[in-house]
Amino acid sequence: MTSGTGDGTALAIDLAGVGKAFGGLTALAGIHLSMPRRSRTAIVGPSGGGKTTLLRIIAGLVEPDTGLVRVEGVTAARQRLGRCALMPQRDLLLPWRTALDNAAIALENRGVGRAEARRRTHPLFERFGLAGFERARPAELSGGMRQRVSFLRTLMADKGVLLLDEPFGALDSITRAQLQEWLRAAMDAVPPTVVLVTHDVEEALLLGQRVVVLSRRPGRVVTVLTGADGFRGSRRQIVTSPEFVSLKEQALAVIGS
Repeated sequence: MTSGTGDGTALAIDLAGVGKAFGGLTALAGIHLSMPRRSRTAIVGPSGGGKTTLLRIIAGLVEPDTGLVRVEGVTAARQRLGRCALMPQRDLLLPWRTALDNAAIALENRGVGRAEARRRTHPLFERFGLAGFERARPAELSGGMRQRVSFLRTLMADKGVLLLDEPFGALDSITRAQLQEWLRAAMDAVPPTVVLVTHDVEEALLLGQRVVVLSRRPGRVVTVLTGADGFRGSRRQIVTSPEFVSLKEQALAVIGS
């Protein structure tokens, strides 16, 4: 990850001088970030520091007041939206549809018939630990399983950029830890560029190849850290290793300052 604008040829996301205010409240100020294609970036910082706003700007749902945003070479909001798939904090599964139909809805939205959408989606249920729950309604699924369905739905949108907004924020600590380990493995097989917003420093370091630390409001880039992408072992082995603990302490010190 570099700062600056570059020419966009090898970049999935390029932000130059991005700022955003809501009324008299400045959420973001002077954001400069470049993210290579097929990279995994985690954005972490204090609550209210503009993390979700930045994600929505990338997705084309919000326009910045200042600066330039380029996603896979395009700058217009509608075009950016066409290249991004956003997984919100809440799973937003439709209660009247089965797990399979909820995951397949992304294909249906692209004009694929329901039967064909089901056929394409079904093989991924085993890979994502959902085999046997294809016909289950959302109310019959655990919180962790609902989030897996939500992630699969986001993936089936087949966009070049996946934007994950606090995907595990509503889960208990045990389920959250399990899904962090699962997502870390799942993303190794996911080709799109991934941007994850989280308030959890440990989660950011575990899942991001690089970790962008934002300041308190107005959000600015304080530093960019290398995540634990190259660390091997179980989640527990990684997060208790001296190297990971050192990274976490460094990030916490930056956020605290």
